[in-house]
Amino acid sequence: MDKVDITIIGAGVVGLAIAARISDKRKSVVVLERNWKFGQETSSRNSEVIHSGIYYRPGSMKGALCLEGNERMYRLCKEQNIKHRKIEKIIVAFNKDEIQKLEQLYENGKTIGVKGMVLLKENEARQLEPNLNVPAAILCPSTGIVDSHALMEFFRFRAEEKGVVISFASEATGIEKMAGGYKVLVRDSDGKEFSFFSQAVINAAGLDADKVAHMAGIDIKKEGYELQYVKGEYFQVDDKYRGVFNRLIYPLPEKNGLGIHTVVDIEKRLRLGPNAFNVDKIEYSVKENHKQEFLNFIKKLIPSINMQELEPDMSGIRPQITPDKDGFRDFIINHEKEKGLPLFINLIGIESPGLTASPAIGEYVVKLLS
Repeated sequence: MDKVDITIIGAGVVGLAIAARISDKRKSVVVLERNWKFGQETSSRNSEVIHSGIYYRPGSMKGALCLEGNERMYRLCKEQNIKHRKIEKIIVAFNKDEIQKLEQLYENGKTIGVKGMVLLKENEARQLEPNLNVPAAILCPSTGIVDSHALMEFFRFRAEEKGVVISFASEATGIEKMAGGYKVLVRDSDGKEFSFFSQAVINAAGLDADKVAHMAGIDIKKEGYELQYVKGEYFQVDDKYRGVFNRLIYPLPEKNGLGIHTVVDIEKRLRLGPNAFNVDKIEYSVKENHKQEFLNFIKKLIPSINMQELEPDMSGIRPQITPDKDGFRDFIINHEKEKGLPLFINLIGIESPGLTASPAIGEYVVKLLS
């Protein structure tokens, strides 16, 4: 049986970031990806935002890895000429009733360590964004956007440069504990099955991370690893509104996500999204009849806009775990040695800010392996 030191399941941005970082250790590393290309699921179907960390609970894994990832991301993009812009973000209170919640969010950001935030009054917000008419807002200057494809391409290049083998159209179908490691079963694009021995396994399978954990013998319901799919759709705004806002404009966060917001891409085009609703299967259509929800949001910012000026764009699906009693969902990144699975590392529920945190997650997982 062929043998490798480390197997990473999943070639999304997190799996690739781990592969790029682990390759520094001169190990034999294989990445299994069921799709024909990297980053075909959650990693390439999002807002491409470099988050500040303002939303996350102090002491949480999301908060710590987002803050570290934010700094690492800008440094990496600058050093490697990866397209990005520190575009900044403004979180708004649309009415006076929301101001208290906005101030609480600002205090949370200060507690967690977000740098440079400014609580804005109405006239101060309008000075930054002349088309913004809100009673109060928070400026997050550390927020930006990144070309996620270029980022993943860099991680892939760095990993392969150091000997990592990335096997596309290769789906992990089974994991069996053996003495000193794991037997990994794989099905290729022709339906043929094969297996190999791996001393360590890293589960970065994104939407299927709970299924991979189950393959290894973990009771995912008991451990709180079960995932639900939450779909988010995007709508494109007529190009005549390009440049109407120079920064990302966000509402206060909602139960299932950060709420529909403006998305300004690298080319300065304006989109809206994502909404959030549970789905049972992976499919990426955008429902035309959801347009009203997006129109209701953007009319708060651009009252003159009409239904015909919005068009369906794309959608994405994120893997969410069940929230705790306070409604918070943290990342699960566990070395499962206490479950009798040494050198098996699970990454479950890696949704936003997974893109931002990816360089920090790579570093964190390397430390778990050592």
